[in-house]
Amino acid sequence: MSTDGSAVAERSTASRERDREPVLYEITESGVAVVTLNQPERMNAWGQPMMSAFYRYFEAAEADPAVRVIVLTGNGRAFCAGADMGGLNSISSTTVESASKTDVGALVAEKHPYFLTQLLKPVIVAINGSVAGIGLSLALMADVRFAAAGAKFTTAFARRGLVAEYGISWILPRLIGWGAATDLLLSGRTFLAEEAAELGLVKEVVAREQLLDRALAYADDIARNCAPSSLAVMKRQLYADAGLPIVETSNKAEQLMHESMTRPDFIEGITAFFEKRPPNFPPLTAETAQTAHD
Repeated sequence: MSTDGSAVAERSTASRERDREPVLYEITESGVAVVTLNQPERMNAWGQPMMSAFYRYFEAAEADPAVRVIVLTGNGRAFCAGADMGGLNSISSTTVESASKTDVGALVAEKHPYFLTQLLKPVIVAINGSVAGIGLSLALMADVRFAAAGAKFTTAFARRGLVAEYGISWILPRLIGWGAATDLLLSGRTFLAEEAAELGLVKEVVAREQLLDRALAYADDIARNCAPSSLAVMKRQLYADAGLPIVETSNKAEQLMHESMTRPDFIEGITAFFEKRPPNFPPLTAETAQTAHD
């Protein structure tokens, strides 16, 4: 009995230690990596040690052939409330001189948010609660967004004496149009998930308790039915072609289409369609990964 008790205690301790980790990571059976920001007491504010764990897990998911889609979410009442600016005491004592010495690069550490657009695998975000500042920049650089009903959004920059940071002035107009992006950036106002959906900022608004299940079901469908090679190349097309003329984009697409038809993924996709069965696509190969990056 004491042995059983010790085992239970060990599992309980391991569980508590895991719960204290700044970012949680798991992989589902279908190949969906779930990355969860896990500092709810700080509203998942962007800072260390959360940043390092976040980058580490995304690099692991990108490198793992078993992972086909990545889902990002947060624990608690916030997805990410922006940069961690320190405690109230340090904020109240900040001066122009001390603020000017702030290492801005440290706010993003290793990478700018646009690194999500450079990944070969789709990134789906489940915005579980409040999102602001760099948290919003990260969410917008993902590929698809779901949001919990009533979740609060804000760019916040203008109301903090800051500017549109880390590429948000590039991605926001492309997602919702120039006029709406100008409104959200210049006013810095708070708006809800329901308005975000109307603007096209998020795909769907879901009841909070159903949010992660909905995002995982969407990711699972992609993981089971879409070719990793197609996903990798199409992500590159979406973001790399955004500033190119239509003729150049179309010519590039023709070349990429010819290349895709030489891969076994194409044969499997067509065969599965005619046989009326789910496809069995192979993991992403180094060759296809290189094609996507070229």
